Amino acid sequence: MCTVDTDSLDAQLSKAQHEAVAVSGLARRCYKEQYRPMLVWPDSPSSALWLSSRHGGRITDKYVATLIGATTLSTVGVKVSPHLFRTSAASAAAIYGGENPHLGSAILHNADPRVTLEHYNRATSWSAAESFRHVIRQYEKPDAD
Repeated sequence: MCTVDTDSLDAQLSKAQHEAVAVSGLARRCYKEQYRPMLVWPDSPSSALWLSSRHGGRITDKYVATLIGATTLSTVGVKVSPHLFRTSAASAAAIYGGENPHLGSAILHNADPRVTLEHYNRATSWSAAESFRHVIRQYEKPDAD
């Protein structure tokens, strides 16, 4: 099972650094322990961390970008660039992160508070728009079908 012992993290770390270590540590450990071994080809083992399922060798940045675009196109109907994908992840973290306000900066590996604030503001605007939409729907007249 993939878990992170957050109690053992250095108490001097900032909350954002603490969350970044926990999130990225868990993801890396799960990948290394559970998924990477499935990608290693016995006839051509690689020492690279990120492996291709096609050939068992190192996966390139370009191929990661291609996978992100193809995956988002097939799942949500829009081809998304890696930059927009990261932005979406940080904004989603701000919306759904609950008690983890620094989760967005952990996802982006960015400690600049302006970047975190940008995603928090986007998420707050989105949440306010959703709330407003629900209020308006309560006052709409039902269809006369």
